[in-house]
Amino acid sequence: MKLASLWRYPVKSMMGEEMNACEITEKGVRGDRGYGVVDAETGRLANAKNPKKWPEMFYYRAAFTDPAIAASVRITLPTGETVLSTDEDVNRRLSESFGRDVHLAVPTGLDIEFEGYIPEGIEELENPGTVFSRTSPNETFFDIAMVHLITTSTIDKLRELAPESRIEPRRFRPNLILDTPDAEGFIEEEWVGKTLWIGDEVQLRILQPTKRCVMTTLPQGDLPRDPNVLRTLARQNDGNFGVYAEVIQPGRVQIGDLIRVGD
Repeated sequence: MKLASLWRYPVKSMMGEEMNACEITEKGVRGDRGYGVVDAETGRLANAKNPKKWPEMFYYRAAFTDPAIAASVRITLPTGETVLSTDEDVNRRLSESFGRDVHLAVPTGLDIEFEGYIPEGIEELENPGTVFSRTSPNETFFDIAMVHLITTSTIDKLRELAPESRIEPRRFRPNLILDTPDAEGFIEEEWVGKTLWIGDEVQLRILQPTKRCVMTTLPQGDLPRDPNVLRTLARQNDGNFGVYAEVIQPGRVQIGDLIRVGD
């Protein structure tokens, strides 16, 4: 197995950036979800998991001005204009763009919540049409764990199960895409509880399958809205696609690194 693709998302729920190499820290890919947009009214994170409230999150794109340092972020607004996290008027411009009073924030030691919407029309999901709230892990803007990975075999399997849908990795917002040429099906789910070695340094512990949500159905660029993606996963694989992992040993990774799995 090899590392085929590497991604990070500097601002939670915005489009991210693909890289050739990066540092994996104890909190995942350096700079991943390093910023979030916070709703001044509720104190909760703006989140594409609740498209009823935040319908345009995927129209925003974020990238670090210096990829190596991963500090200052450039946000491209839906209009094509850009704003830097260091600009004095960044919060005003984001508020005008979102049409709500918001501010750009970094994680702190305080708990912060986000909301999610369970879409209607997918009978396999519990409580369709409702909104839930969750709390990010301490000092992060993640949903559950620090690293999210998928494999080419899982992508191919879903394409087989849903031939009428466009199954592309960006729908699932992974950090790591692993090329698994000799595997079939949702192979990474067999690794739960095991250790993943990437290259010469990095070790990840696979924690649990990734339960998918409404975000997989939303339009992204030329990808159309497609509820069938989530419906197929709910019917065929208990709603799972990919796995979450924690970092056991930090280090540097790059495209092409060899990967092995062990106990």
